[in-house]
Amino acid sequence: MAAHRTSRCIGGLLAWALGLGVVFAAGGCSWSLKFTDASFPEALKTVSIEDFDNAASFVAPGLTQRLAEALRDKFTRETNVIVTDQPGSDWTFQGTVTRYEITPIAPTGNETTALNRLTIAVKVDFESLLDEKANWSQQFSRFADYDAGEQLSNVEDGLIEEINAQLVQDMFNKVASNW
Repeated sequence: MAAHRTSRCIGGLLAWALGLGVVFAAGGCSWSLKFTDASFPEALKTVSIEDFDNAASFVAPGLTQRLAEALRDKFTRETNVIVTDQPGSDWTFQGTVTRYEITPIAPTGNETTALNRLTIAVKVDFESLLDEKANWSQQFSRFADYDAGEQLSNVEDGLIEEINAQLVQDMFNKVASNW
């Protein structure tokens, strides 16, 4: 009796695996599934994203332009709107980097730290010509940690890219969640 249950169980597993294989094989066909909760008004045709300003006491060269360009790329890749850096669009993003700061974290017993943290904060003003009630102004802040033994200049570009991606996703989510 136990042998019969075992063979049924194995047979069931084989059938399940075969069915799963068919599903994955069908995945090679030309269909795709996009996981996004982004929702924008149908009337939206243009988005203006101006280069960001700098109000932080220090900022890496090119950071403000890289941040604006990353936001432009996000809209270009994930929406069908026309993206520009000129004002007067249906939606306009303006921003200012307000913080660019290195702080030591993770202290060790030798009066040193094991990690440093790069924090970037940006104040973003969003204006919608389609619906004035959707306008907002918000501060976004993200950070990335790096080994304190590393020179910032050796890891800075990678950290900025990582933080920019997070900030851009936060801005995109904020505007997408309002619609």
